[in-house]
Amino acid sequence: MNNIKTEFTIKDLENFSGIKAHTIRIWEKRYNLFEPNRTDSNIRYYDIESLQKILNISLLNNNGLKISKIAALSEKGLEQQVKELIFKDGFENQAANSLKLAMLNFDESLFNKTYNSLIQQFNFRTIFTKIFMPFLNEIGVLWQINTITPAHEHFIANLIKQKIHINIEKLQVSQSKEEAQKYVLYLPLNEIHELGLLYLHFELLFHGHDSIYLGQSVPVDNLNDLQKVYDNICFVTYLTVEPSKESIENYLEEVNSKVLKNSNDILWVLGAKTALLDENLVDLSQMKVFKSPLELLNIL
Repeated sequence: MNNIKTEFTIKDLENFSGIKAHTIRIWEKRYNLFEPNRTDSNIRYYDIESLQKILNISLLNNNGLKISKIAALSEKGLEQQVKELIFKDGFENQAANSLKLAMLNFDESLFNKTYNSLIQQFNFRTIFTKIFMPFLNEIGVLWQINTITPAHEHFIANLIKQKIHINIEKLQVSQSKEEAQKYVLYLPLNEIHELGLLYLHFELLFHGHDSIYLGQSVPVDNLNDLQKVYDNICFVTYLTVEPSKESIENYLEEVNSKVLKNSNDILWVLGAKTALLDENLVDLSQMKVFKSPLELLNIL
C-alpha cells in the first residue's frame, strides 16, 4: 500500500507549478518564501503547505502580479488573492491549479466549487475536453514521475467520473436514434482505467447513438454474448495499461479470431498503448485505431 506523499523535492514543486527549480531557489533566498526542511543527510525537502503555496504563487504570477508584491502578502492575504482570482470571470484558465489543490488536499468541496464555477460558463463537453482532459494527462505524468501517489490520482479520477455519470443520466432520459448499429464499450481484462471510455459513452449518447457500456476488465469471450443479441456491433475499447507491450498484437488478433471473424462487427481501439502497436502484425480489416479521443469525436 502506498503512503500518502507529504514530502516533496524542489523538482516536485517545479513539476506541479511549472516554475523552474532555479527560480524557486532565487525566490526562496530573496523573499524568504519557503522554509524547506532537511533530511538527516542534509537533503532539502518541502511539505504539503509549501507545495500549495507555490501553486498559489504561480497562479498569481501568471496573471500579472509581480513576485515582489506576492512576497509581501501574508498567508491569509495570499489565499484571499487566489480565491478572488479563481472565482472571477475567465476562471477557466485557472482551473487546473484549483483542481491540483483539490487533489493534493483530498478536498471534494474545492473540486465541486471549481466544477460549479465552470459549469456556469461552459457546457460539460467543453469542460471535459478543454479542462479535464489536459489535467488528466498532466496528473498521469505526475504519477509516472512519482510526484503524486495513486491515492491522489484515484481521488480526483473518481470525482470526475461522478460528473460524467451525472451527465450520462441526463442523456439517458432522451430517446436515442433508431439505428441498426450498436456501440459496445469495454476495457480489456485487468484494465481498470475507464475515464476515457466512460466519456466516449457520454459522447455517443450525446450524438443520439445506441451505446452499451460494459466497463472494466471484460474477457474477450464475453463479447460473444452481445453478438447473440445484436447484429452490426461497433466494439470500442481503450488500452491504457493492459494488455502489456508484448501482448498488444496478440490481444487484437484474439479479438479478430473470437469476435470479429465471420461477422459484420468492427472494433475501434484507443488509448496510450496504441502507440506501441505494430500495425503490420495485425489484421486491421475490421478495426480502426485512433491516435486520440478527439480524432474519434470528430467523426461522431
